[in-house]
Amino acid sequence: MKKTIELLKQNNELTVIDAQLDIYLEIPHLAYAEVKKKDGGKALLFTNVVDNKSGTKFSEDVFMNVFGSYKRCELLFGRTIESVADEITNLLHMKPPEGFMNKISMAKELFSLKNIFPKRLKGRGACQDKIYLNEDIDLYKLPVLTTWEQDGGPFITMGQVYTQSLDGELVNLGMYRLQVYDKEHLGMHWQIHKDSSHFFDQYQKAGKKMPVTVAIGGDPLYTWCATAPLPYGVNELLMYGLITKKPVQLVKSLTTPLYIPKDVDYVIEGWVDTQEMRIEGPFGDHTGYYTLEEPYPVMQVSAITTKNTPTFLATVVGKPPLEDKYMGWATGKIFFPLLKTTVPDLLDYHMPENAGFHNLILAKMQPHYKGHAKQFMHAFWGAGQMSFVKHAIFLDENSPKLNNYESLSTYILNRFTPKTLFISEGILDALDHSSPETLVGGKLGIDATAAHNVEAPQLLGDEELLEKIQEIVPDATGVHQYMRHTKNPVTVISVDKSKNAKEYFEALVSLSTNIRIVVFVDEAKNDLLNPYMLIWRVTNNMDALRDIFISGLMVGIDGTNKSSVDGFTREWPDDVDCTKEIVDALKEKGLWDLDEEIYKKYQL
Repeated sequence: MKKTIELLKQNNELTVIDAQLDIYLEIPHLAYAEVKKKDGGKALLFTNVVDNKSGTKFSEDVFMNVFGSYKRCELLFGRTIESVADEITNLLHMKPPEGFMNKISMAKELFSLKNIFPKRLKGRGACQDKIYLNEDIDLYKLPVLTTWEQDGGPFITMGQVYTQSLDGELVNLGMYRLQVYDKEHLGMHWQIHKDSSHFFDQYQKAGKKMPVTVAIGGDPLYTWCATAPLPYGVNELLMYGLITKKPVQLVKSLTTPLYIPKDVDYVIEGWVDTQEMRIEGPFGDHTGYYTLEEPYPVMQVSAITTKNTPTFLATVVGKPPLEDKYMGWATGKIFFPLLKTTVPDLLDYHMPENAGFHNLILAKMQPHYKGHAKQFMHAFWGAGQMSFVKHAIFLDENSPKLNNYESLSTYILNRFTPKTLFISEGILDALDHSSPETLVGGKLGIDATAAHNVEAPQLLGDEELLEKIQEIVPDATGVHQYMRHTKNPVTVISVDKSKNAKEYFEALVSLSTNIRIVVFVDEAKNDLLNPYMLIWRVTNNMDALRDIFISGLMVGIDGTNKSSVDGFTREWPDDVDCTKEIVDALKEKGLWDLDEEIYKKYQL
């Protein structure tokens, strides 16, 4: 971690903040603002950290926004992201060599692979310089942040969670939300689909407690590895060896059988009683909404160890863009070759940050036959973490670059008809709030691999169109038309909602000569001239099985908040919003320098 701080200093990628700041809201709010700046701002090192509620002054620094730019990602990887992807591609396509020199070359390549395997050491590591056992265990001695006003408490955001199967044959490294309940209990927010949850099931059936060790800090690549979407049973730390050409050196936890990197900054060891569950949350999360209170397993802490001078690594969650934008960029590029083993005709894919990754994927493919894109949809929805994707648009090899949104949207809308829609049902991320039930909901695929001849509608100006709409739908308060130059313009209508949006859509069918794709959003908290956040809102709020309506060439999308008017029985969470008093206080201290236009653009 010290080397990382020095590396970022040398490359002008670090801001040191010496002003006294609180772990409650102040530090997270500053980090949240920083990552919204151009190119992700700077990494932040907070050197004067306090907890005003308890009167605690922490000796350690808090380090944030470490991965928060493309440049910093490549600095931390020590090489280009593309070179890692190329190496994986070469390994996947390795063939028996022909000729003596080719055999020598392959031998060297294979010999270098010996360094990818983690190495277990005897004795203790630097992460165990300080040891806290029994009555000395106190999670509140760590500068764990409380990020948002409605959060259920502080939680560890960059924890490396090490677990193993019941028989000890398989190990897993994951990243999960870890709520601090009290001095010696942590919540384990591993979702039902994750490897740690599978291990938990094994211990639960055997009636045994489950060992867990949480590490914080060390080489930031350990933390990135915790997010790597590797197949079940594959040790994520293999990626560290592949990237750095050095094996991770591991030491055994003091009170659990688990091994962790010797140079992490903090180690929290403990045991999960598989018979005990505790309400976890609510917490603002990377969806930009608060996730709901739900029961999750609890870890009883059996030991805390640290380096002599540790640094506390943390991140911040909320509305996009966030640090995960850049971590996800690296992950997408690196694991593209593995995804191609499932879908060989995939040419490229991209997950727009403002759709929260799982809410939308754009995929370019080489279509070979009728229905090929639909086959791709099924493959995507059955491939590891891709199975959580809610909405997917598939394009052919002639489409524009997937991050050229203006050209790409034009290309899609000029080829679109309602018959290109494919609606299904499947698993959802546990953080999704929009579907009628947890973990399962609607999936939407759009096949834009082939062009369809459709006549463009007869467009009206926004003001004239709003007048016509309000005659039919009095609840409408505003309208804006996007992509007017295409055959399928997108008309966004804000409503002061008093009924289900399907009724609004059915009433507007009489205007089918003037409108083609209609998106309904609530008047409150939405800006019709802010497409970045409208996409965030709508892809979060819609369930394809319930919220897509079709009549002839017209398609309606309900992006409103759901309530009893819609027959929605789950609790609908609040947006994650900055606390005004905290922002004002940071301004008074001369620390908040985020441009007001950026603040409004990202609806902070």
